[in-house]
Amino acid sequence: MKVKFFIDYQTNYGEEIMLNIKPQGDASQLMHQALTTVNGKTWFCEMNFAVKDCDFIDYYYSVNREGNEVRHEWLVAQHRLELVAPRDSRYTVYDHWTDIPEDSYLYSSAFTDCVASRPLQMSKKVEYEQTVRIKVRAPQLRKGERLAIVGEGAALGNWSVINPVNMVEHSHNEWVASIDASQLDTRLFTFKFVSLDTEDSEPYPLWEEGENRTIVLPDMKKGDVLVYELDPAYFALHPYKLAGTVVPIFSLKTEGSFGVGDFGDLKSMVDWVASTHQRALQVLPINDTTISKTWVDSYPYNSISIYALHPQYTDLRQLPQLKDKKRQKHFEKLQKELNDLPQIDYERVNAAKHEYLHEIFAQEGAEMMKSEAFKEFFKNNEHWLVPYAAFCHYRDLYGTATFSEWPEHRSFDDKTRAAMANPRTKIYKEVAYWYFVQFILDQQMRGAHEYARSKGVILKGDIPIGISPDGVEAWVEPKYFNLNGQAGAPPDAFSANGQNWGFPTYNWDEMLKDGCSWWVKRFTKMAEYFDAYRIDHVLGFLRIWEIPIEAVYGLLGQFSPSQGMSREEIESYGLHFQDYFTEPFIAHWVVNRIFGHLADKVRAEYLDHLHNDIYRLKEEYNTQRKIEAAFRGKDSDDDKWIRDGLMALVSDVLFLRDRKNPNLFHPRIAVQHDFIYEALYDSDKAAFNRLYNDYFYRRNNEFWYHEAMKKLPKLVQATRMLVCAEDLGMVPDCVAWVMNELRILSLEIQSMPKDDKLRFGNLYANPYRSVSTISTHDMPTLRQWWDEDWDTTQAYFNEVLHREGPAPHPLPDWLAADIVRNHLNCPSMLCLLSLQDWLSIDEGLRLPDANAERINIPANPRHYWRYRMHMTIEQLMKSADFNNKVKIFITQSGRK
Repeated sequence: MKVKFFIDYQTNYGEEIMLNIKPQGDASQLMHQALTTVNGKTWFCEMNFAVKDCDFIDYYYSVNREGNEVRHEWLVAQHRLELVAPRDSRYTVYDHWTDIPEDSYLYSSAFTDCVASRPLQMSKKVEYEQTVRIKVRAPQLRKGERLAIVGEGAALGNWSVINPVNMVEHSHNEWVASIDASQLDTRLFTFKFVSLDTEDSEPYPLWEEGENRTIVLPDMKKGDVLVYELDPAYFALHPYKLAGTVVPIFSLKTEGSFGVGDFGDLKSMVDWVASTHQRALQVLPINDTTISKTWVDSYPYNSISIYALHPQYTDLRQLPQLKDKKRQKHFEKLQKELNDLPQIDYERVNAAKHEYLHEIFAQEGAEMMKSEAFKEFFKNNEHWLVPYAAFCHYRDLYGTATFSEWPEHRSFDDKTRAAMANPRTKIYKEVAYWYFVQFILDQQMRGAHEYARSKGVILKGDIPIGISPDGVEAWVEPKYFNLNGQAGAPPDAFSANGQNWGFPTYNWDEMLKDGCSWWVKRFTKMAEYFDAYRIDHVLGFLRIWEIPIEAVYGLLGQFSPSQGMSREEIESYGLHFQDYFTEPFIAHWVVNRIFGHLADKVRAEYLDHLHNDIYRLKEEYNTQRKIEAAFRGKDSDDDKWIRDGLMALVSDVLFLRDRKNPNLFHPRIAVQHDFIYEALYDSDKAAFNRLYNDYFYRRNNEFWYHEAMKKLPKLVQATRMLVCAEDLGMVPDCVAWVMNELRILSLEIQSMPKDDKLRFGNLYANPYRSVSTISTHDMPTLRQWWDEDWDTTQAYFNEVLHREGPAPHPLPDWLAADIVRNHLNCPSMLCLLSLQDWLSIDEGLRLPDANAERINIPANPRHYWRYRMHMTIEQLMKSADFNNKVKIFITQSGRK
């Protein structure tokens, strides 16, 4: 079968168009064909296909220069050609170049598989002598709607919707129909697309907007098939606005939970979300974080594997009961005891679950691992599953997850990998427990995902920006990471010293060499469980706040990558550069100010005198890590005072040397609050402030934009999940450029406006392509925020809520309801509220102690993540008054 492809695309000199073809949609059989042009705009090629081996092909166009791809079409919705005519037919295909559309979100699985799910259907074979195939995309169609063609002439229904040309949706949002060209009255035919209800016997049509469409057919011979890909159909429909809930899975609670939320509880939460007219449920990361086997592992953003799920989320109710009745009764008693606790006891819960899983593995594991389902799971996941199991094995064997301290196996060799994947080896049997546990978790999470889809609920996951330095990826793929750096965040409202997350930063140069395959595989795996995701700290894909390994706090970080400043550039601002600007400024008066009555002790024991009234830290105390180690276990008030003061001295510098080029410099973040800045002349302060503002808010914008566009397009097009981002913090202008270009949903929080001229954001100025929320897991809940700064909430009460008089404290439910309604009424596509903020609208239902609702305190790196619902989901489902209120709010806001 011969197929000619035509596409109009204006190229630049030296560029050519390539056709990239996947027979039967199989990317492993990708073929490439160069197109030809005579004018640089209309490109064409001819190919032959064997119909017996291929019913359809998926393909996309790209632009190459000197053999290298320089750009390509949007990959999420590729072209599809069905070979429906007899095998001796000749196809001529007229295509359009497809860039990422404004409504790209409608092509995400969040909409195509959840909110507006419709069954896909391939076209029937046709035996026409001359065939016209019409293809069009209609992403606005809702669930239960279909597309048809109505036009002039009997073959097109004579403009009657009673007898239209019915189309089939052969790929998401793309509809196609075959027309017998011999039945057309004329070579010029006129038509429109119309949306019809699937079930209605009497159609209620919605016609597409715009003028009638016309196609002029060329002369056609027997066996000709003309395929026209037309501009998308547009209908006068309101865009989707959806509401949802944000809650960590570990916080869920049902009557059968085992002291922590699990994947079975997730299904129950989906039921509540769906029953209250919500369409989305967002959770925190669900990957395994087991490093120390203590409560410190409760931090969900420090996973030991980007693939493995946390064993604590195993729903034991979905497993067989223990045949040992005594042991079964023991666990039933323990389940009730742990489930009655007001907060999660991380250590006891995880120890108990592993104990049960080990016993079930001994009882059922051998049989379950013979199943075809397990074999398929192992085959599809072997690339990460074997290293994960090996890591867990050696972690337990050597008593630490810090692989650099292991006496052996500090790297993972191919021979050991192969042995661990072979069921006949001894080492396979030693690690098989971990395969078994991950198989169970995978089955249960997939089940929850499919259940959410069946209820029309979008499951939204969370992709952490970092990986653990004591984890599988750092162990087996160290080339992708800078293990001598630490990721974090500059100072912000959460932490005056900045945040040090302790994660290694990414070696993007190495990642880009293979097309960011590490990230693509990560996103692809996540798409098996979720239909939307939140990119944690999206700014990290433009530049990450990189902190030296010898630093404890974030103040000594610098953006990486970024363009450092030369001495000459610094002096061009009017500031005479001095080398001591990069050294801690420790003057006699500074020591007195920091340490008070302890100043003499500090000068004698921790400092060396240099000259005049200037000192420096002794060698054994000249980094924050050394200070941390020296004061470990010293808890007196004086010791803490001295420790914190010495830490502050280390960061009292005006500039930091670039980590790659010591002749380039970066102004230290927030240094205006430190002594070295205070000691400058006023003219030098003014010069430094000009330099500082240019550096942090203007200098790197173009550079960071191009850095992001090297990476993010590959990642957001790796799957069809809906992409949302956490774009809070110190946000340069280029972030909005990138997110708009890639159609990524922003995060909008009224109490944290992105316009620094505003005290509170204007909800009704939120962009449509955004997620609106009141609080996140890193923030106080609405009720906490209301009471933590009365001046702020008074201003909010008067200026935003337009109410007179003093603001009431604590926050009454009627006022919380006003705030919730305002957020639901905003233009944002998604309004996702924390469960705690939903509950704030009902004083009879919400937790009496607002402070017990807090999930995380970012300023505390050792915070215990243990918040749990104070009621069961069964009780929540029975709270009729509250649920009706939620449904009314959502319906009135147009988010149903």
